[in-house]
Amino acid sequence: MSNQQVTGFLSLHVKKATVSIAAIILAACGGGGGNTAVPPVTVDPGSGWVAGQYEDWRLNSMRNICANPRTTGGYSDTQGSVTDENFWIRSYSNDTYLWYSELPDIDPGTVNSNQDYFDLMVTDGLSPTGNAKDQFHYNQDTEAYNQSYLGVSAGYGVRFFVISSSPPRKIIVGYNEPNSPASENGLSRGAEIISIDGEAIENSNNVDALNAGLFPETLGEAHTFVVRDLNAAEDRTFTMSSAEITSVPVKNVATFDVAGTKVGYLTFNAHIKPAETQLIDAISQLKASNVEELVLDMRYNGGGYLTIAAELGYMVAGPLTEGLIFDELTFNDKYTERDPINNNILEPSRFESTAAGFDALTNPTPTGTALPSLGFTRVFVLSSGGTASASEALINGLRGVDVEVILVGGATRGKPYGWYALDNCGTTYSTIQFKGSNEKGFGDYSDGFFPVVSGDLSGAEVTGCLVDDDLSHALGDASEGRLAAALGFIETGACPSDSASAFGLTDKSSTDAPHPLSAVSGKLIQPDLGTVVVR
Repeated sequence: MSNQQVTGFLSLHVKKATVSIAAIILAACGGGGGNTAVPPVTVDPGSGWVAGQYEDWRLNSMRNICANPRTTGGYSDTQGSVTDENFWIRSYSNDTYLWYSELPDIDPGTVNSNQDYFDLMVTDGLSPTGNAKDQFHYNQDTEAYNQSYLGVSAGYGVRFFVISSSPPRKIIVGYNEPNSPASENGLSRGAEIISIDGEAIENSNNVDALNAGLFPETLGEAHTFVVRDLNAAEDRTFTMSSAEITSVPVKNVATFDVAGTKVGYLTFNAHIKPAETQLIDAISQLKASNVEELVLDMRYNGGGYLTIAAELGYMVAGPLTEGLIFDELTFNDKYTERDPINNNILEPSRFESTAAGFDALTNPTPTGTALPSLGFTRVFVLSSGGTASASEALINGLRGVDVEVILVGGATRGKPYGWYALDNCGTTYSTIQFKGSNEKGFGDYSDGFFPVVSGDLSGAEVTGCLVDDDLSHALGDASEGRLAAALGFIETGACPSDSASAFGLTDKSSTDAPHPLSAVSGKLIQPDLGTVVVR
């Protein structure tokens, strides 16, 4: 992981004891860090800290000097203290952080937690629009982090869509993973969670029980759910146990006939290692079907490996991208010629026409395999505030080579930043180290890409349609609101005035009220240990 450029996964969850945006990464749309007050604990008053003096974090005397050294796995940990680990965090942050000059210099011996100290190593600066400049600062247990990029995690295999996290709460299933406890129990998109272990989602004061049930912390942990399935007349009750889940990032590959035009569709949920082969297979399938348009459903794709995004960019647009910049990375002013982690000469990341050969758990594609391509000059992207990082880099990269991107859904998250995730003492640290820009030098979308109807675009505005999420239909169903709007745009050349009736999907003369879940606002949450959702 440390040698791969990643933009991270979007997280909008609130962890216990800290607000953070984390990998694979919902009560609140939160931001990490801020220069909060240092906890009033003196751990090592004789730490040797000298303000403004930093040792090289790469030295053996600095790295992997641990309060709890690992004794298995081939790591080179040696015995140390929390203060030693804090010194490494301090030096690493000061050297590689994109906004290092805005960091406080805090004595590592005055903070008794690596988590607390790392949370202080973040700028409290604001973006031009007044948002926190760094909303993506996080760390995670290394083994869990590595597994997450393989698509492996613990839980039920369900993604919850939170419409309201405080009373009256409302939590709906966004989607499930195949061969998971959720799918085996029929817990599918649109189902409402009524109660967990006897505690009502809507108004229970026992929020600890609710959060524990939504996000179990151990394998085999059983919780009893009462749910109301989509369009069901009665609730049902079942007990579900957590298990090791292998996610499938590419799903629902399909084609649609729109007024004689064959349209390809796929759901793409994460730029993780298994996605490489799955995307190759999906694009090959659509190419064999002779599709003429493509809809990429990335509404819930929070990012991952930039290389996979560069590969998908080539698979969409083909030869017209060859040799062109996908994402040019800019580091802090200490690193204008070489990157801070691998010491490689800085060169722009270009569209990739061959597979990198990610070491996925199953069916990896050999390195150097030629990628299929559709050769399109236009692509539709279904988007939301959950579309971030590598997903936004894909949008930006394609726009940089004059591929028309049409956004259907909502504004994206706004994350033109990334990092090289690095382990120290069993924790993987992800701190913003670079900003990306496309072939045209554009990368100013820290507040997201915005779908607009006007043809007069500027900055991060992108031609498209604002359409709320539709939880009353399955992803990939032509009747689902955002997909329906994209298909309607392909047919008519414009955003439909009534997305539910786009593409002739409903009787426009009908007086029936729309389904209450056909147009909703909220956030999809990634299950993660220690997640706090309901309040």
